[in-house]
Amino acid sequence: MSTQFDYIIVGAGSAGCVLANRLTRNGKYSVLVVEAGGNDNRFWIRTPIGYGKTFYDPAVNWMYMTEPGPGINNQRSYWPRGKVIGGSSSINAMVYIRGQATDFDNWRDLGNPGWGWQDVLPYFKKSETSSDGGSELRGGSGPLYVNNVSADYHPLCHSFIEAAKQYGFNYNPDFNGETQEGVGFYQINTKDGKRMSAARAYLHPASRRANCHVETQAHVTRILFENNCATGVEYNQRGKIRTVKASREVILSAGSINSPQLLQLSGIGPGSLLSDHNIPVVHDSPGVGHNMQDHLSYTHYYGSNVPTLNNQLSPWWGKALAGMKYLLTRRGVLSLSVNQAGGFVKSNPDQPRPNLQFYFAAITYTTAPPGERPLMAPDPYPGFLNCISQLRPKSRGWIKIKSTDPFEAPSIMPNYLSEQEDVVEMLEGARLLREMAKTPALRKIIKKEMTPGLNINSDDELIDDIRQRSSTVFHPTSTCMMGPDPKKAVVDTECGVYGVKQLRVVDASIFPAVTSGNTNAPTIMVAEKVADLILNIT
Repeated sequence: MSTQFDYIIVGAGSAGCVLANRLTRNGKYSVLVVEAGGNDNRFWIRTPIGYGKTFYDPAVNWMYMTEPGPGINNQRSYWPRGKVIGGSSSINAMVYIRGQATDFDNWRDLGNPGWGWQDVLPYFKKSETSSDGGSELRGGSGPLYVNNVSADYHPLCHSFIEAAKQYGFNYNPDFNGETQEGVGFYQINTKDGKRMSAARAYLHPASRRANCHVETQAHVTRILFENNCATGVEYNQRGKIRTVKASREVILSAGSINSPQLLQLSGIGPGSLLSDHNIPVVHDSPGVGHNMQDHLSYTHYYGSNVPTLNNQLSPWWGKALAGMKYLLTRRGVLSLSVNQAGGFVKSNPDQPRPNLQFYFAAITYTTAPPGERPLMAPDPYPGFLNCISQLRPKSRGWIKIKSTDPFEAPSIMPNYLSEQEDVVEMLEGARLLREMAKTPALRKIIKKEMTPGLNINSDDELIDDIRQRSSTVFHPTSTCMMGPDPKKAVVDTECGVYGVKQLRVVDASIFPAVTSGNTNAPTIMVAEKVADLILNIT
């Protein structure tokens, strides 16, 4: 293998896969993608519902744990992140959500010209092929397939949507269309019954090109600099230290945890933190690892009077039938996500735009042993769940290295519910779940509220339950924030790292603020846009 490339991309996740494809397409540039994980050619990665199997699999998952959070009763949160070709797009729940147009106008108004909704919409369209066809708002010929599989969803999803309509919410046939507000069915990244990860959409086609080289099981340990210019990376591959040089740029696409970690290890970060670890300061950048944002969720579980996915997937014969159907037809429950219905709503009428997201699933797994999330082994009784997630939390967290050991996980502090506004919104969400359960459409199928139980009812009791049982939706962002002020932000509007040359960060860590909903689609959009910036395509 050559030791010199035009571009080195650190991380084969959602953004890295896009960049590798776009930067090699014209044949002019050589690109090396360095990935800490291994190959994605695994049955439980290709099979959509297989993310329940990869949830705790160290072979494909970084399996991070956060620090104890005061706002969640000093509990630690488990953060799965993809350590495999495709990154988290290979192990996520595949829900495709762009976010609200206002999210991106807000990015622009925070001092990031070129990142408003009208600026980013062409890149969302460029990235996707919608199964419903292209339009003014949807792409029809992009690499990433976005599938409307609502016809295959569990019938209970219709009960949720009817309940939401009875409560007063509108039905929305396309959360990625003219407006996000309302309730409906989630579109997912699958094609022909298989997961459509960023690797399948972008990297696999690119890797067939002679100018695209991919190294797996290669853990980058530091970025190399000469006179404040990034010149390459050092990585450990199966115990051997290797060095490669980049003649044009090094691009970090390692994600919201690993990108700031690698910057700090390489001498870019808060000066005091680097000094504490005796790391020579290349550039004192206070924002590296700060401004972390994540979506927190809160769930109510119900026993059901009617069959749910539990009935299909709990007995051995149900698993066997589902497996046979999938192997023979690539259809059925194994070809889907369990996040099938949901929506985007206001927690109260005074909100200017939706601030909560629903996730409704015709399945429960409350009896799963600790350390497991076996979607193929749900509770042995019919049940379903309804969940709310706060879309734009005020709480901010951080990531800091613990040592100079690149193999030691950093310290992760999300600071969930550290702001009172977040507590109030989550309480409003809890009340909304209760009100939804009273609608005729849900009342007739609810046998019992299993958790938290109707004995938990006062504001204080619900807040205690929220602090005890809330969990991440796995959307960490903004730890290498884009912005105009180098004292707070880490990258400029072209994702170039302040204070150094030939180094960019391109992944969800650059989001100026977390988007309203699932973050994979906007991460891919960011990479599409920056690829054009690199190639000077206007």
